[in-house]
Amino acid sequence: MHSRRKEGIPEMTNEMKSSKSGAWVLPVRISEGLLKLERYVVALLISLLSGAILLNVATRWLGAPLYWIDEFAVYCMVWLTFVGASAMTRLRLDFAVTMMTERLSARAAARCRVLATLVVVIFSVSLMVMCWVWLDPVGIAQSGFDAKAYAGKAFNFVYTERTQTLNWPTWVLYMILPIFSVTMTIHGLANL
Repeated sequence: MHSRRKEGIPEMTNEMKSSKSGAWVLPVRISEGLLKLERYVVALLISLLSGAILLNVATRWLGAPLYWIDEFAVYCMVWLTFVGASAMTRLRLDFAVTMMTERLSARAAARCRVLATLVVVIFSVSLMVMCWVWLDPVGIAQSGFDAKAYAGKAFNFVYTERTQTLNWPTWVLYMILPIFSVTMTIHGLANL
């Protein structure tokens, strides 16, 4: 693993964590706990994805392919992408264009990092709001969690759709988006 110091991003030591103002201690602690959980989830999803691909290869070689494996692998990959992106945000391993910041003073580069982190937080909060509107938890609750009644009233079919081969409710799979928006917001606030 490469050194973060090489990129100009200092390691977050216990000293630095404790030096943050009282308002930022809670997001940092929550973020660190989330990061531990995300690492386990990433390992689980990589294992499931690898197992699904190996099972797919073996069953195709035996002439009896499982038709649902491809869809399962795709959903594992989607969840893996979002959970991994959230963890990368906390570790500050997300994508960055550093042509400008490499030429700035250390203080100006730090300000640019704060600005970039604020953009991440604004994006993730916006995504959270969009997920709230899209999934409309209040609307589905007002319909008594009856997906068909809600779809007829709101013309939002997210709770009635099912996946093609696994026949899973798609809203369960879509839950990665609000989860991602919340975790990325927490990680972004912890990085400020």
